[in-house]
Amino acid sequence: MLAPDRKPIQMEELMSVEEAILSRRSVRAFLPDQVEPLVIRDILEIASRAPSGANMQPWKAYVLTNGTKQAVSNAILDSGQRAEKMEWDDYKYYPDQFFEPYLTRRRTVGFGLYAALGIGRREVARLQAQHDRNFLFFDAPVGMIFTIDRRLNKGSWVDFGMFLQNIMIAARARGLHTCTQAAFAPFHRQIRPILNLSDEEVVVCGMALGYEDTAKPENNFATDRAPVEEWTTFLD
Repeated sequence: MLAPDRKPIQMEELMSVEEAILSRRSVRAFLPDQVEPLVIRDILEIASRAPSGANMQPWKAYVLTNGTKQAVSNAILDSGQRAEKMEWDDYKYYPDQFFEPYLTRRRTVGFGLYAALGIGRREVARLQAQHDRNFLFFDAPVGMIFTIDRRLNKGSWVDFGMFLQNIMIAARARGLHTCTQAAFAPFHRQIRPILNLSDEEVVVCGMALGYEDTAKPENNFATDRAPVEEWTTFLD
């Protein structure tokens, strides 16, 4: 069901599923143009059709705009703490020690992004400033924080990933862009009181949502993907 009082978007106005998937990428600079609340609601309602074990629907979303979004940003940036030094006491997104092929892939995307911005590997202050833009949702007009009940198991986290992907594809089909942000996950102590999260809720990630600023160099950076043959075994 679409949001109340919203005229359905005609199919010819939407991207194809394949086009939306192929054009989806992590955008790190957004225009200030607002996104209609009813469009956000439609995207979330469509995304909620993601499959989940026993139809448990383990996702919970907080849509932040204006003052609340700024309050979350301020709480993290004013804390003086940095994500790489935080204790991930709810869950850890990355392994303690990277290994191949993941180490090379991580370095490639990091070096490529900062090269597009003209930031050298030894420019610590500029590197940190760019990373901190995560906590401004890269200036997107809409920020989202996603949580899951800590009592659920790994299968529900798999389900959550499909829900997040649905949001990104549904948004892209409407001409919007997104950036999922694990950077928010270590800062649950700063986020929790602002969003009034229950003790059971774990911050999974954040997400920026809005219209791409095509003039910004960071949005010219594109990642590649390993060929199918590298990670698939075909058995007859």
